[in-house]
Amino acid sequence: MTGTAAPMREGLAAYIAVTAAYWAFMLTDGALRMLVLLHFHTLGFTAVQLAYLFLLYEFMGIVTNLSAGWIAARFGLTTTLYAGLVLQILALAALTLLDPSWQIAVSVAFVMAVQGVSGVAKDLAKMSSKSAVKILAPTEDKGALFRWVAVLTGSKNAVKGVGFLLGAALLATVGFVGAVAAMALALTAILVAVALLMPSGLPRGRKGAKFREVFSKDPNVNRLSAARVFLFGARDVWFVVGIPVYFYSVLSDGTVAGNHAAFFQVGTFMAVWIIGYGFVQAAAPRLLKARDRSLAEIVAMARTWVGVLTFIPAVLAAAAWAGGAPAPWLTATLVVGLMVFGVVFALNSSLHSYLILAFTKAARVTMDVGFYYMSNAAGRLLGTLLSGVSYQLGGLTLCLATAALMCALSWYFAGHLQRSANAVEIHA
Repeated sequence: MTGTAAPMREGLAAYIAVTAAYWAFMLTDGALRMLVLLHFHTLGFTAVQLAYLFLLYEFMGIVTNLSAGWIAARFGLTTTLYAGLVLQILALAALTLLDPSWQIAVSVAFVMAVQGVSGVAKDLAKMSSKSAVKILAPTEDKGALFRWVAVLTGSKNAVKGVGFLLGAALLATVGFVGAVAAMALALTAILVAVALLMPSGLPRGRKGAKFREVFSKDPNVNRLSAARVFLFGARDVWFVVGIPVYFYSVLSDGTVAGNHAAFFQVGTFMAVWIIGYGFVQAAAPRLLKARDRSLAEIVAMARTWVGVLTFIPAVLAAAAWAGGAPAPWLTATLVVGLMVFGVVFALNSSLHSYLILAFTKAARVTMDVGFYYMSNAAGRLLGTLLSGVSYQLGGLTLCLATAALMCALSWYFAGHLQRSANAVEIHA
C-alpha cells in the first residue's frame, strides 16, 4: 500500500505544479489578448487590422504544436513547459518597447511578431500540461483521466477569463506599457518558484524520437482533430473581434470616461464568458453523467452536443439580422445567447479533450496531443481571420452565421469517429 501511495503522491504533486504553471501562463495570456485588442481599437485600428494582430499568434500555434510533440518526446515535458514560460516573459518585455509614434504598419508588424512569440509560448505550455495529465493520472483509478483533464482544462479557462478582466482593468488604470511590464515581472517570479518546487514524475524524453512520428495514423485522432478545427473556429469567428468591437461600439460614448467604462464592461463580459466556460468544462464529467459510459457512448455524445451547438449561433445570427441597428433587446439577446453557447461549447470542448487522451497511447501522447492542438490552433487561426473579415463585410450577423456553418462542419467530422475502436470504460 505504501509503495503504491508514494508514486501517487509524487504524481499528484507534479500535476499540481504543472497546473499552477499553466494557470500563471493563462492569466497573462488572457490579459494580453484583452490589452492588445482594446488598446489598438482605441488607436483607430479596423476590424481586419485587429485580426492581423492575432494571426501570427495563431499561425505559430500551428507550427509549435506540430513540432512541440516531438520536442517534448525528445527532450522531456519540463523542458517545453519552462520554454513556454520563458518565451511569454520575453514577449511581454518586448511589448514595453512599443512606441505610439510609430506608423500603423510598423506597429502592426511589431505586435504581430511579438504575438507570434507568445503563440509559440502558449502552445508549448499547453501541450506540456495536457500531455502530463495522460502520464500522471493514476491508472488504477479509472475515472482519474477524465477528471484530471477536465479540472486542468476548466480551471485554466476560468483563470484566462480572470485575465481578460485583469487586462481591461490594467489598461484603464496603469496603461498598456505599465500593464505588460507588471505581468512580465510577475510571471518571472512564478517561473522561478515553479522551477524550484517542481517534483519529479514527468518523462525526461527519449533520444530515438523521430519527427515523422508526429503525424498520426489513427483515423480517430485525425477525425477528432478535424472536428476540433471547426469547433474552435466557430467560437473565435465571433469571439476574437466581432463581439468585443460590437459591444465597445454600443457601450462607449466617445469620451475618456465612457471609453474606460466600456473597457470594463467588455472585459467583464469576456471574463464571465471564459470563467463560466471553464467551470462547465471542469464539471463536465458530472454534468454528462459519464461514470458508467463507454467510449462509444462518449463519442455519440460528442456528435450530439456539437449538433445542439450549431443551432445557437444560427438563431443569434437571425436575431441580429432581424434587429438591424443595435438595440437594448438585441444586446440582451446576444449576451444570453452567447452564454448558452459557452455552456454547450464547454461540454463539446471537454469531450474532445478527454477523447484525444483516450484515443492515444502513453508512448506517443505528446505526438498525438501536439497534432491535435495543432488542429486547435488552425481553427483559432481560421476563426480569427474570419472574425475580422466577417465583421468588416457583414457585421455581427455574418460573424454568427459563419460560426453556425463551422459548427455544422465540426458535427460532420465528429459523426465519423469510430465508436467501437479502443473501447474503454469511463468511471468519472
